[in-house]
Amino acid sequence: MIQSALLADISPIAHAFGHRQSLTPEVLCDFESARPQKQQVHGTRIVTVDQPAQACGHADGFLTDRPGIPVSIVTADCLPILFAHRSGTCIGALHAGWRGLLDGIIEAMLARIQAQPRGNLSEWLAVVGPAAGAHAYEVSETLIEQFRASLPIPAEIMSPLPRHLALGAIACHKLAAAGVGEIEHIDQCTITTLVDGSTGPLDGSDPDAYRFQSHRRHTLTHPDPEQRPRLPNQHSGLIILP
Repeated sequence: MIQSALLADISPIAHAFGHRQSLTPEVLCDFESARPQKQQVHGTRIVTVDQPAQACGHADGFLTDRPGIPVSIVTADCLPILFAHRSGTCIGALHAGWRGLLDGIIEAMLARIQAQPRGNLSEWLAVVGPAAGAHAYEVSETLIEQFRASLPIPAEIMSPLPRHLALGAIACHKLAAAGVGEIEHIDQCTITTLVDGSTGPLDGSDPDAYRFQSHRRHTLTHPDPEQRPRLPNQHSGLIILP
């Protein structure tokens, strides 16, 4: 089970980030029937969840102050970002890929947080979870230029290597610039991290040797879409304990 040192210190909540050996962490399985129903679409819609099994439709961010209702997201190589007020009385979960980072999903979540009673961002924690690492996440130069033109973030933070995006670093920069109180980055690459924590090749031929389900690595290993089975994603989330 992958956990955050920051969130582990908040006693009213339980949390975890999923991985290949445990796609849905036990702390979320225990409240499966109360999990909101949703479809992630790489958008910027944030939903406030106030009842068990709430139908949320298309959404990529979730916020609740209700005990017993887990907020979670599923990811492969995108960022899972978990939020919590220091008191443990309000929590959130966010799915952020490159589209969401470019389109402002972090800003949308922070605006929703600021609109509710515990809205002082300095009293909040944010944990950026495992995702595609900058060394492994190669994209087009056109996309890099989109990021440079759209976001007021130093180029060396966004793209420390030519044609590579640093999703986690971009998210952390956005959160810090907005004034979030404490930020933790669990910097484990979903494409190359092996079960033992070391780094493997991008196109590893033994998927069982890797810690995470990665669509990017899976695509490299199975280049023919007709022969490539769809992988399940890993869940990450948190809950205010009842």
